[in-house]
Amino acid sequence: MRFTDRKEIAMNVNTEPRTEMVLLRREMGDVLREYRQRQGRTLREVSSDARVSLGYLSEVERGQKEASSELLDSICRALNVPLSHVLRLIADRMDLAGGRLTPAMRRARSVKMQIPDSIPDSVINAELAAMNR
Repeated sequence: MRFTDRKEIAMNVNTEPRTEMVLLRREMGDVLREYRQRQGRTLREVSSDARVSLGYLSEVERGQKEASSELLDSICRALNVPLSHVLRLIADRMDLAGGRLTPAMRRARSVKMQIPDSIPDSVINAELAAMNR
């Protein structure tokens, strides 16, 4: 499942809920994978930085394992992204899957502004710059 592009949704807001069950671990895995891939990093690099086995991180990204809060914090630190950002994106994805507009989409509609990508390039670039310090 690809990472939700809010621009597409803004143009054609479909608030019909998905029929399949939305699992937190799958949404979490998708968000973590998207951050890792947008940074151009491998599973091996992130698993080493997070001090978690490569296999376990792979299972977390594929939504096969539930990450504990401690493990999730470690992965987020390795990706140099605040845990709150990851949780916010997961919540947005779950809202959309449930047929609800996210808070950002409701605000954007009320002031008729363009809705940004789920993970704006500016955020990724800032995270990469912070990693290289």
